[in-house]
Amino acid sequence: MSTITLNVNGKAQAVDVEPDTPLLWALRDTLGLVGTKYGCGLGQCGACTVHLDGVATRSCVLPVSSIGKQKITTIEGLDPKGRHPLQQAWQELDVPQCGYCQSGQIMSACALLKQHPKPSDAQIDEAMAGNLCRCATYMRIRKGIHRAAEIASTGTGSAKGKA
Repeated sequence: MSTITLNVNGKAQAVDVEPDTPLLWALRDTLGLVGTKYGCGLGQCGACTVHLDGVATRSCVLPVSSIGKQKITTIEGLDPKGRHPLQQAWQELDVPQCGYCQSGQIMSACALLKQHPKPSDAQIDEAMAGNLCRCATYMRIRKGIHRAAEIASTGTGSAKGKA
């Protein structure tokens, strides 16, 4: 075991894990941040998506020893009160069905909105292509991303915020 310090949601967090432990397990099992989900374990489904310095990254295949000083943001770190424009849009439009993949969907959508504040359908489809949804709520996810962009740009919704 090694003590590795991670910057998670703006706080330095020490974790005692093996250096090859996937970030997903350090977040869930060691730090208790269970919003990030385990899906496939191969980095292909997107359920485990977090941000590393703002870039959507699959945490199930990323060893903690490779992170260094990069800033990790989990779904819990977007807005602890659930007022991020994506969280607002998801609630307003009832985007999820079972909800299992949704934290990864939101984290990927957040990275997209940082690059493209008003994305086209094609940009959404391209950015979200690696996030799988068993319930096939892809059209609601796309609609939710458009609504989040609107909330972020106009401040409409239950609270103001930027994506």
